Amino acid sequence: MTGARSDRGGDLKHAAAVAETSIFCDSFATNIRLGQPADKLIVAIDSPPWFAMQRFFRAFTAPLLASALVTGSIPCPIDNAQAQESVAPRVAQLPRTPDQVVECELLIVGGGLAGTAAAYESLLMGHTVCMTELTDWVGGQISSQGTTALDESKEQRNQLFYSRGYKELRDRVERKYGKLNPGNCWVSATCFLPADANAILMDMLADAQRKGGGKLKWFPNTVVKDLSLNADGSQIDTVVAIHHSPAPGTAPLNTDFLSEIIEDAYTYDDSARLSKEIIQFVPAPPKEGSAPRKADWFVVEATETGELIVLADVPYELGLDPKSSLNPSSPVAERDPYCTQGFTYTFAMEHTAEPQTYDIPDFYSTYQPYYSWEKERDSLKNAQDHFDFVFTYRRLWNATPHAEGTIAGVPRPGVGDISMQNWTWGNDYRPGTSRDNLILTEDQLKASGQLEPGGWLGGLRTDTLRKGEENAIGFFYWLTTGTTDSQIDDSWKEPEPFNRYMMGLDSPMGTAHGLSKYPYIREARRIIGRPSYGYENGFSISEIDFSWNDFTSEYYQQNLSESTYTSLRRFLAGLDTVETFEPGANPNQFPVRMRSRLYPDTVGIAQYAIDFHPCLTEYPAEAPGNIERPGVRQAHGQAYPAQIPLRAMIPQRIDNMLVASKSIATSYSAAAAYRVHSFEWSVGAAAAHTIDLSLRNDVLPYEMVDDLPSQEPLLDQLRADLQASGNPVQFPNTSIFNEDWGNWRPW
Repeated sequence: MTGARSDRGGDLKHAAAVAETSIFCDSFATNIRLGQPADKLIVAIDSPPWFAMQRFFRAFTAPLLASALVTGSIPCPIDNAQAQESVAPRVAQLPRTPDQVVECELLIVGGGLAGTAAAYESLLMGHTVCMTELTDWVGGQISSQGTTALDESKEQRNQLFYSRGYKELRDRVERKYGKLNPGNCWVSATCFLPADANAILMDMLADAQRKGGGKLKWFPNTVVKDLSLNADGSQIDTVVAIHHSPAPGTAPLNTDFLSEIIEDAYTYDDSARLSKEIIQFVPAPPKEGSAPRKADWFVVEATETGELIVLADVPYELGLDPKSSLNPSSPVAERDPYCTQGFTYTFAMEHTAEPQTYDIPDFYSTYQPYYSWEKERDSLKNAQDHFDFVFTYRRLWNATPHAEGTIAGVPRPGVGDISMQNWTWGNDYRPGTSRDNLILTEDQLKASGQLEPGGWLGGLRTDTLRKGEENAIGFFYWLTTGTTDSQIDDSWKEPEPFNRYMMGLDSPMGTAHGLSKYPYIREARRIIGRPSYGYENGFSISEIDFSWNDFTSEYYQQNLSESTYTSLRRFLAGLDTVETFEPGANPNQFPVRMRSRLYPDTVGIAQYAIDFHPCLTEYPAEAPGNIERPGVRQAHGQAYPAQIPLRAMIPQRIDNMLVASKSIATSYSAAAAYRVHSFEWSVGAAAAHTIDLSLRNDVLPYEMVDDLPSQEPLLDQLRADLQASGNPVQFPNTSIFNEDWGNWRPW
């Protein structure tokens, strides 16, 4: 199953995709429908490699057998018109005539890495791209959120198996600094300064515009406020945004904490702090004499928390999923929308030659009981080791590369070194109750009036943002003055006064207060994809699709019901699943596949560990003695190289919107891996190429997958286009037969 297919390889791929579900439908008992080209498939079945074909059938039909056993029904084709609920037309409510009306071929809402990747690829293909961003930097994770330590899996990095734009980003970092890791950090092969990330990405976009002939219309400091749908509610007609700038006579932007201005930024009226401009984004008009098109433009949801998902009223999930055979590590029986991964305001600190003095903030005592080195580590012998370990963890600039001594394999902190802090028991803020959750649920949004016309204010709890800001600043003072530790013995913590908190508009974070412009968001609202073969309740990527966890362990036998555990083991049986349905089969003897699930509609790649920063149990999060929600880390661990299926990017109801970034259709545990830097770039590139093919062929994205598992020629073309452009859709040697992934453990 490679990008360059022979006719025979194409037949086998098609047979596998069709066989995954079709044998259960269309005259189930007597007529196995293999679709087209049936004549070639019959030849393949009757020819000597029948054993291989039989194993194909086993691998791809077994999940449907298991699904039938779990649900009591056979998942058969679902007509798109039947699968989509009707939506009342929505019309944006503007208080006045827009200050600007801007035409686009595609509108990207959110300038993080996924949005930047979508813009980059679209510009190379000659499109007119509008892109909005709440902050004034592109790049999200690696710029405005400050996490310029690239999270990468080892073998993927060794092989440099990334999307072309992500490789270009890494190359430009190396050219700028003369080395790939100017920070000499130990958590990553690449740690560098956030302001430089923004500059590099802006240069990449400018170069893509020149090379491809596209046009970028860039709207920083701009938030999405409302949108209008067409008459049947199936497409976004217009999007309304608000651009903000400092009111006359006031301080520059990035002076205020985000919590102080975010609600103002989402309000139409000018304020004492911000001047507003209303922008209406609309499709570029069709060429004179051209025929009507199925979609005049496309919108990409690339915000950090899934704002367009709410405004467009498409089904989504939030928080912990109920325990099931697909997500067996969940600690809850019912959905908990309040427990999402912790968010982090990052900051930078500089190691100094002279001791510093500190004015401890009034709120420090509120958060001080939370802070900790996390756990004792055998390699760390004293308090100084613990501090140096955390300082060099995400060091962004190593001014003294030959400092005396090493820690975790890198030089210890030296004078002038700059470290970015992103620590679980430090500046992570991890609320998990209905009183302090950051991303508001639908019920909470209704109660706050944000779902009313013109009521949208970003969908976040402002007071929780404020607490996250205070918690982050407090962590710096704990690092430099603290003498207690919430998780291990206090003897491991001593003051470290030779460090300076970096603030100012010219500081690494580019803010007067020194915190990142926006918090690092690990988990967002996640769409539920459209119903399809095997996914009657909507498509989603699940934990067992790619986890390297040992699901045969006693934990799962003891914590799952007998039927759920049996179903889990059937889903994992891979090529031998058919045998698991034999009478009296013992689930503890079922084989376990050693690879991720393969999707016929894969359009990108993702690999990282399933990595949790769990919510805390009690309110408030900073309460003394608070603990992580028990059981959330059960899914934490290694993961196989995985794929990004197009079905995970297509929302229900809205035909001209694609979802990128962290809001694709995943379970909460899958989202813990589908969130890092290279994944975001890959899903953004996939969105761009899907839109390009849709515009060129006058099709809608769902039409590329709505006949699966029958062959989809346009889907094949999309995958070929992505591969040819240097955007891989699967990892090397991917095949249902290849279970040799031992070298691909992320950590």
